[in-house]
Amino acid sequence: MAEDDTPIPDSLLPYDEWTEEALRLVALRALQHVEREGLPGGHHFYITFSTAHPGVSIPDRLRAQYPDEMTIVLQHQFRDLRVDEAGRRFSVKLSFGGVPSALDIPLAAVTAFADPEVRFGLQFAPREDEAPPAPEEVPEEAEPRTEPAGPADVVSLDAFRRRPPAKD
Repeated sequence: MAEDDTPIPDSLLPYDEWTEEALRLVALRALQHVEREGLPGGHHFYITFSTAHPGVSIPDRLRAQYPDEMTIVLQHQFRDLRVDEAGRRFSVKLSFGGVPSALDIPLAAVTAFADPEVRFGLQFAPREDEAPPAPEEVPEEAEPRTEPAGPADVVSLDAFRRRPPAKD
């Protein structure tokens, strides 16, 4: 067996979980910066989240339109961005088809975060074990789902995960 083919031993430490958690905090820090300072330059965010995740609070009409997943854009027309670091969630008001909507999203529900201005992106699996209790439903009030204008560089944790040894 070549030196490069040596199997990686199983870890008793949850490095995969710690790495994903640290990357989720990158998205949270970016949102905190925008909450305090606003969006600098041409930066803008595409945030995809699981609408069915426990703790996600969105108007019923949006949940009916996006029963599984939704992407929001924080660029020009958003208001009242609030980041609750201790609660590990954020809220924002957007407009969907001219109808203002309030969204409250736990960080654990986020499946992707991208800033196309600098070709930065992260992808995550929803974390059921982090789901906080759902806040009360918000009234009908939010930007239609759009896709990024260009590809983002996405950091996938698969590159860091253990792989089973190759079969000879």
